[in-house]
Amino acid sequence: MQTIGERLEDARKQKGISIREAAESTKIRGEYLQKFESNHFDIGLSNIYVRGFLRTYSNFLKLPAERILNDYAALGNDEPRARQPSREIYGRMDVSVASADDRGDRSTPPGDEPSGDNQRSQPKYSRSRTNLPAAPLLDPAFVLKFGKIALVVVAIVAVTWTVKSLFFSGEKSVSPAARTTPGTTVAPVVENTIKLIALDTLQVQVVTVSDGRVLLANTTLVRGQTTVLPWPGQLYITASVGENLQIEAAGKRFGLGFKGYNRGILPAPGAL
Repeated sequence: MQTIGERLEDARKQKGISIREAAESTKIRGEYLQKFESNHFDIGLSNIYVRGFLRTYSNFLKLPAERILNDYAALGNDEPRARQPSREIYGRMDVSVASADDRGDRSTPPGDEPSGDNQRSQPKYSRSRTNLPAAPLLDPAFVLKFGKIALVVVAIVAVTWTVKSLFFSGEKSVSPAARTTPGTTVAPVVENTIKLIALDTLQVQVVTVSDGRVLLANTTLVRGQTTVLPWPGQLYITASVGENLQIEAAGKRFGLGFKGYNRGILPAPGAL
């Protein structure tokens, strides 16, 4: 049984197509295609891009894309890696509670008992052993001083807010656009928007043609997910799997017009 790479290579050679020609037609790097034909699928990209490239290359070579993807999944590449929980060990505390008999057995040997003065001056420590550093005690005077400062700050804020509310409560900030002459009706400004609808999992990027402003940066959309974006003019829409994305704009719903990984242009509002 042929491997995925052997099927891809045989189909390309039967059509008399070079790696360079295939790369130009599919918009996929030639080095990626060579690795696919050598059964090396670790190309430094996420799994969704690998699947998208395999689907595009298979369709280009007139091979059954779903079968290629199923064989790719059978290699174990679609299995998510188990994420190792991050553990932060702060220390281990071993607490041993001795019984009355144990305490009697562990009594201080004769001759090692501390004197009366030393016994009174020596602080008592717990028998518990722990790697945690002892927390320093807060100085009560510092706590009191900090509390007074906090009260003063709160009082200043309250007085300032009260003064503002008394003197400026009747004033309303009016934007220059809203300052119109009497009897003039201002029409509400309606912003043009588009809605991206994912028919299946893919990655999308949306950039304005005029100034290259990124409206959506390489975002993964899952099946059924939608997102609304502004529509200031012509837009570049790049999709990893073009057939998995549809667009709603100007009351119409349509696809990108291409399959696999590619980029299309959405016309400006009013041009549809």
